[in-house]
Amino acid sequence: MSQTYDVIIIGAGIMGSATAFELAKRGLKVALLDKKGVGAGGTGQSSAIIRQHYSKEITIRMAKHSLGVFQNFTDLVGGECGFTQTGFLLVADTKDMDGLKANIALQQKLGIKTELIDQEMIHKLMPALKTSDLVAAAFEPESGYADPYLTVTSYANAAKRESAALFQDTPVTGIRFDGGKVSGVDTPKGSFNAPLVLNSTGAWSAQVAKMAGVTIPIDSCRVQVAFFRRPAGHEAGHPVFADFINATYFRSETGGLTLVGLVDPDEANAIVDPDNFREGMDDDFVMDVGERLVRRFPVMEQSQVTGGYASLYAITPDWYPIIDELIPGSGFYVCSGFSGHGFKLGPAVSVMMADRLTGVSDPLFDTHLFRLSRFAENDLVRGQYEYSIVG
Repeated sequence: MSQTYDVIIIGAGIMGSATAFELAKRGLKVALLDKKGVGAGGTGQSSAIIRQHYSKEITIRMAKHSLGVFQNFTDLVGGECGFTQTGFLLVADTKDMDGLKANIALQQKLGIKTELIDQEMIHKLMPALKTSDLVAAAFEPESGYADPYLTVTSYANAAKRESAALFQDTPVTGIRFDGGKVSGVDTPKGSFNAPLVLNSTGAWSAQVAKMAGVTIPIDSCRVQVAFFRRPAGHEAGHPVFADFINATYFRSETGGLTLVGLVDPDEANAIVDPDNFREGMDDDFVMDVGERLVRRFPVMEQSQVTGGYASLYAITPDWYPIIDELIPGSGFYVCSGFSGHGFKLGPAVSVMMADRLTGVSDPLFDTHLFRLSRFAENDLVRGQYEYSIVG
């Protein structure tokens, strides 16, 4: 089998599926390939937090755009994304307060509904929290979380409605070039031809890039989350909460549960083979994250652990993605390395990537900040915080 398309997208996570939809909507003939299935990688196990708290103008604008899509998903994409508006709280230590204030000021300037709130207001929003060590927090009332698998499945279905072709259980085994230009990919199911190929394979991106002889600084890192059942009297949902002091984040989950993970740069050290890693949760992780949770949310000392899992982040040295043409002039692109905060940006990235692939002269979102060459230039992206995952 040999088929010809305008664009081949490798990887049917949020980036690949959303970009396939955006390109197909613009009239391009798109093939979306995945070695397993839609959302089978990091996307399907994302914590799926939707927030707009970023340090850079471009990422703030992208987060704002994406929130608008999640809020109006059925009309703009079709299907459901499970968006639940809970509000988002971020609390920081005194050493991070200047950065927090600077971020809020920039976000407000760009139209984000966010504000600096004091200890009393934090207590009103979440009365069960320990707030005695808190000075202030950023609060976004419009933010929340979504259902990651529902979202990516809806994007893939929307792409198919726009005539994109989806090929699941179709691993790419080779990338072909002709005269320095990409010409297609090979799979066990045959060859696919196209003058544009996008590598959006997340934790597998470095592997796929090597098929074209390119080395990119993206590592596959194992991260974990745990679920705790809230005790009697606290069954109601709560805002998404990012706690720099205890290096955790947590959010409500259906069924009276709270999902908890870490905001810890050391997670970048847990490099694994994305095809062979322990997907179960570690006992010492449960103890560690549970103790951190109780420090901030004391009533959770009476909670019960109901499970958890390990998934993958695709992490770059500065925790910002690479969105670029890997070999200049070749038509071979990468969109990966979001380091745990890509899901919330997915709708905006699809527009960014579609504009780049189709050569739009005045794109809605410029890709310069995310260029591959920044690593060789020693011009890494820096946010306001040491907690790089926050952006």
